[in-house]
Amino acid sequence: MSWQHPVPRITEEERQQRLSRLRKLLDAQGLAGMLLGPTESLRYFTGLVWHASERFLGALVTQTGFHYIVPGFERSRVETLPHLPAEILEWQEEESSAALIARVLGDKGVLALDDNMPLYFYNALAAKLGTERLVNGGPIINGLRRIKSPAEIALIQYAMSLTLDVHKQAHALLKPGILASEVVEFIDRRHREAGAHGGSTFCIVSFGEATSLPHGADGDQTLGEDDVILVDTGARIDGYHSDLTRTYKLKSGDSAFEDAWAIEREAQQAVFDAAKLGAACSSLDDAARAVLARHSLGPDYKLPGLPHRAGHGLGLEIHEEPYIVRGNPTELAPGMCFSNEPMIVFPQKFGIRLEDHIYMTTDGPRWFTQPSSGPTEPFAN
Repeated sequence: MSWQHPVPRITEEERQQRLSRLRKLLDAQGLAGMLLGPTESLRYFTGLVWHASERFLGALVTQTGFHYIVPGFERSRVETLPHLPAEILEWQEEESSAALIARVLGDKGVLALDDNMPLYFYNALAAKLGTERLVNGGPIINGLRRIKSPAEIALIQYAMSLTLDVHKQAHALLKPGILASEVVEFIDRRHREAGAHGGSTFCIVSFGEATSLPHGADGDQTLGEDDVILVDTGARIDGYHSDLTRTYKLKSGDSAFEDAWAIEREAQQAVFDAAKLGAACSSLDDAARAVLARHSLGPDYKLPGLPHRAGHGLGLEIHEEPYIVRGNPTELAPGMCFSNEPMIVFPQKFGIRLEDHIYMTTDGPRWFTQPSSGPTEPFAN
């Protein structure tokens, strides 16, 4: 499918730079190579998109190059897909992909493994290489992926702006009596029409008491005259995610909701204000909980209050490092992107989640999208 967006895709040159950085880290740690599975990390380094099955497909990256490891009957399919050029090594149905990887690696050196590969791949490799020759490659991969390039940030910004516009259209559609399923279908269709060809990667539309369930309720719902509305959705552009939540009412006058909404917005701003270069990710979660505690909510994960972490990283995966959570000592650095969503839950009543995302620059934090203006004004003025 031809590229029709004003923002550029990730180039082969950038993927080669990623591989170069990976090889430098492998060399520094004395590792023979990195085995990438059918994961988002395979896409990150090579551009090849593949979904996991019982048959291994991936790439073995070494100091001098890399090879694709591919089931023989899938080779023709792989050759039609976008990917960095490299030798394709086949294994047949009666053969072992782990044995092929072991032969390519040779009898020396330790192999780092993509931490998102299924356990059965690890077990097959351990049987051929021994556990002493296998290490977790997650810290290496995640350390690279959590620092986004300008091209990645531009794609995320474009995806966020697209989804924000879809949110605005959905807001204009809402009226008492509408079904949540109608709104979900509308949001998916508008994402597709705007060029996110996979549609919504997810969509939560909750009304009334269902908004107190962070990931929504089962079954359909009908919007009541005075219901709280929560809409959380996103899409992908060149693999990069958007993810935005708005919580609001269609009309004013509910002081309990409006007071709670103001606390939620205060907590969200506290997270942004705490996002200083060099600050520990945990300190941002602490900042949100401190706001809630001042308003006699919580403490900790107690309800009414904030039942989950205050945010998560975002990129090729909708939840990835860095996580904005208690106990995470990771220091904020330029290029990191993460959500800011310190939801407040009032059980059996309602919940309020305002979710916008932040990216770190050399001058500090920046919003991808501007926060909501008020409890009946879900978008910035």
